[in-house]
Amino acid sequence: MWIFSDLFSINAELGHKKYFIPVVMFVLFITAYFVISGIRQKENPQDKIAPTFSTMVEATRIVLFEPDRNGEYFLELNTKEIELPWNLQNYVLEYNIHFGGILFTDTLASGRRFIISLIVISFGILFGLHVGLLPYFEAIFYQFTVFFNKIPALVLLPIIFILFGLDELSKIALIVIGVLPAIVLDTYLRAKEIPREQIVKGFTIGATDFEIVYRIVLPQIFPKVLNTIRLNFLPMALLLIAGESLAASEGLGYRIFVLRRYIAMETIIPYAIWISILLFLADRFVTMIIRKSIWLDKE
Repeated sequence: MWIFSDLFSINAELGHKKYFIPVVMFVLFITAYFVISGIRQKENPQDKIAPTFSTMVEATRIVLFEPDRNGEYFLELNTKEIELPWNLQNYVLEYNIHFGGILFTDTLASGRRFIISLIVISFGILFGLHVGLLPYFEAIFYQFTVFFNKIPALVLLPIIFILFGLDELSKIALIVIGVLPAIVLDTYLRAKEIPREQIVKGFTIGATDFEIVYRIVLPQIFPKVLNTIRLNFLPMALLLIAGESLAASEGLGYRIFVLRRYIAMETIIPYAIWISILLFLADRFVTMIIRKSIWLDKE
């Protein structure tokens, strides 16, 4: 019974178990999948809904190391072309290393759209900061931003395609329109949380308006707003996949929807796992930045 008592205890001490307990859910989920897959494959060896592990490994090998539909590789490397120090060049065997074009090309295309959108969305921090601190900015932009934030971005998708076409700009615009208002409003609320006494004290010691904004308020709210951007990675990915599924010739979302037509679950599942890994790594990277930020407000 001690397990159940610790499970619902606020003061429970995990110790080294905190490194192993999270693995349990992953193991249970993976085990459950392969049990279901084994049952379905036993009933129907041609089943495509729950592919076996070996089938997914083979599909992953194809998208990693096989050329694309044009017969081209994403990266071709000859070991003899690598410049090595000293006389090591004479001891290296010559062989070619090929990396396929599909997964790498799709990742590069989606990653480029995601990063450009993220850069544009980051400017929402500065905009929200001004709306939260400057009365005229608040009067002009706040209500409009609140209203615009209530419009589902996917509703605007046909309008975006008509205005910006089917190229890269439309996909980036979809992500920005869907996420930017939330970042602006979050920054606005964070700026409003700063005690008025700090601003008054800043003016008392001779600080200018911009010094108040950028040297007193921004350093305090920046890690928290960065955390909000981190939590919006998933909505950004969803909007990216939606845009790619409707109008794209490459990209992770585009590839998944193409494979859906053929019920190619052996490739769709690795793609879904790859997207999750990329988002997880991005999340951990931003979390590390927040923890090491010199602006971190320790409460």
